Amino acid sequence: MNETKSSPWKKSSVANILRYQPSGVYFARVRIGGKLIRRTLDTSILEVAKPRLAELIKDERGKLDSKGRYAGGRMMFKDAAGIYVELTNANPDLKPRTKEYREGCLKAIRKTWPGIDEIDLRKISKKDCEDWAKNLRANGTRFRQKGAKKEHEKISPTRFNNTVATLRHILDLAVESGARYANPAGKIKRAKVRQTQLQLPSRAQFAELVRIIETSGAAQAHDCADLVRFLAFSGCRVGDEAQNVHWHDIDWEKGEMTVRGDPLTATKNWECRRLPMIPELVELLSRMRRERPGETNDTPILRVKECQRSIDRACRLLGIPRFTHHDLRHLFATAAIEAGVDIPTVSRLLGHKDGGALAMRVYGHLRDEHAKAQVQKIRFDLAPPANVLSFETTGTS
Repeated sequence: MNETKSSPWKKSSVANILRYQPSGVYFARVRIGGKLIRRTLDTSILEVAKPRLAELIKDERGKLDSKGRYAGGRMMFKDAAGIYVELTNANPDLKPRTKEYREGCLKAIRKTWPGIDEIDLRKISKKDCEDWAKNLRANGTRFRQKGAKKEHEKISPTRFNNTVATLRHILDLAVESGARYANPAGKIKRAKVRQTQLQLPSRAQFAELVRIIETSGAAQAHDCADLVRFLAFSGCRVGDEAQNVHWHDIDWEKGEMTVRGDPLTATKNWECRRLPMIPELVELLSRMRRERPGETNDTPILRVKECQRSIDRACRLLGIPRFTHHDLRHLFATAAIEAGVDIPTVSRLLGHKDGGALAMRVYGHLRDEHAKAQVQKIRFDLAPPANVLSFETTGTS
């Protein structure tokens, strides 16, 4: 990475940070414990690169300290788990909800593997890990928030896979620290995750559902109905996105809405996006603005943060399957695909950063069904040629 006149690398104003000219992304170049580390900082903003460099140095020095502390000696599970928690909490790229989720996976390990904290990691075998995984599949549970209640339910395949991944990460730390040679949890088979079958309301059912919510007589019935409309017409996530849209985020002239997310953690993918507004969303926001002329541009557009109970009640009255706030995001994507919008564009509208891979898995069958239905409309309607010989006979030849 030596900088020359023809080199794509350029020194920054901060020691140990270089900028890769073609992309503008900053990289760390630092020597720790005699080892030269070169690693991307995944940002083109220097002020963001600085704390990431500090976290990188802290993590690498922590690993170095661990190697010196545990190499040749025993390392208990609680020691490795403590390092795992420290690294997770110190990672600036992880959102609070992600850290909370990882903490839940660690709790699940401790609950389904009694006494694991006091086990010497050198003594954990591959069979021990496989037996634990079987117990986790059979007896693992988690709490799920439903309305105002918490319900106990069996661990899902996704949660199982992530809990196993947490155990692997912790045991990897033991390997990196020199406490053991290989990871005994490396061969645990992943649970098969079946694609959830979407059960969404039809257009007519959606219109009736919103009417039921709006006329329920509840104190915030009108605001709840507007939240349901907003989520369906925008495809926004209810948590970090919809709740943080203000009037100044609406560009009436360009017909766009800026989705910024939480002030501290931004959107799920750390980036804000400009969302072209469909006609129904423009109409909804225009009506809401007329009804609330005294609000400043810094006022949040939505007055309620959630309305799951109202949705549940409306579903019961309509006799349709229960759905959630997040399903309204699916409803938006489904409407877009049925309107002929391609998967990559739908992915960008939803704020995905994978080029459409997730959207293809979730909505690919809808795209195929829509394509088949549209193909049936193709007609050539060719008139038969004027001088075509008929092969029909009226007698014997």
